[in-house]
Amino acid sequence: MRRAATLGFAGLIASAALTACGDAPDEDNEGGNEASDFLPCVVSDAGGFDDKSFNQLSYEGVKEAADELGADFREVESNSVNDYGPNLENLVAEGCDAIVTVGFALAAATKESAAANPDVEYVLIDDAADGGDDGQTFDGKADEANIKPVLYDTAQAAFLAGYVAADYSKTGVVGTYGGEPFPTVTIFMDGFKQGVEFYNKEKGTDVKVVGWDGKNGSFTGGFEANESATNTARQLIDQDADVILPVGGPIYQGALTAIDSSGKDIALIGVDADFYETDEKTQDVVLTSILKNMKQSTYEAIVAAGNDEFDFEPYVGTLENEGVGLAPFHNFEDKVSDTLADELDDVRQRIIDGDIEVKSYLDQ
Repeated sequence: MRRAATLGFAGLIASAALTACGDAPDEDNEGGNEASDFLPCVVSDAGGFDDKSFNQLSYEGVKEAADELGADFREVESNSVNDYGPNLENLVAEGCDAIVTVGFALAAATKESAAANPDVEYVLIDDAADGGDDGQTFDGKADEANIKPVLYDTAQAAFLAGYVAADYSKTGVVGTYGGEPFPTVTIFMDGFKQGVEFYNKEKGTDVKVVGWDGKNGSFTGGFEANESATNTARQLIDQDADVILPVGGPIYQGALTAIDSSGKDIALIGVDADFYETDEKTQDVVLTSILKNMKQSTYEAIVAAGNDEFDFEPYVGTLENEGVGLAPFHNFEDKVSDTLADELDDVRQRIIDGDIEVKSYLDQ
């Protein structure tokens, strides 16, 4: 049953409460379609919707879907982990029919809210919601029947990025670091390392990966663009890495600072979004970006929900379904080898065909 989007007294109280725990949700309907009483909503993790990464992409997907459906939508940013539960409670009180929760950090709060509100449809980004709050297990079914997990096998695209990094490196050392050692972070690092190792095997080279050995590595302790992010990037540069992959939303900004102060020719690899397009400050240093097509998959889930065609089967983005991919080289087109693009096409197809096995925590 679809609830009316009009706010009553309870909704107004919820809006006031949201101001206390996170940023109050906005209302928007820029489309010219016939008005719908379906109300989609989206809540960010602590990174906010202007993270130029997964929160922003998911928000854009909900916004585009609402416009397509001729519906209003609600958005609310979380300022800390303490906001997740209250923000979800307030969105339910607002009358949201479908709620997108962005990021594995919201898994516990999403499962709790879903259990308490079985008539609401939830789309959980980057967590399987099936046996833990860290996404480490994946058996193809969420714990709560009204949650649709939306996941991305980014190891596949990161494998390609590792191949690129190994081919581009002049020092023979490439590096990666993360925010915290969650599976949705280390999946990038795993794929990156496997790609470098594959390149070495194919080419007879010995490019070294610093910052991640498959079990232990370099982490900033959070997902903020702070001094820790900068210092962690500097540690990799001090180990002679000339290609760096930071994994964790805004922490890449610390790498930009470290690269600028080093005075060295160092390339950056972005994650989630095409950094060249989302942050012009990266354009001189970003070699490529590992893409999650979060905007499209979020858009499709909300449009399906609005048309009463929603299903709760987990979505897993892969190279084959174009849920993950690699961004263009942009300003580095003339700096990479002439054969690299063709080699990547071959490696990509071999991954899709199963000739090359890329391991990740999503393997069942």
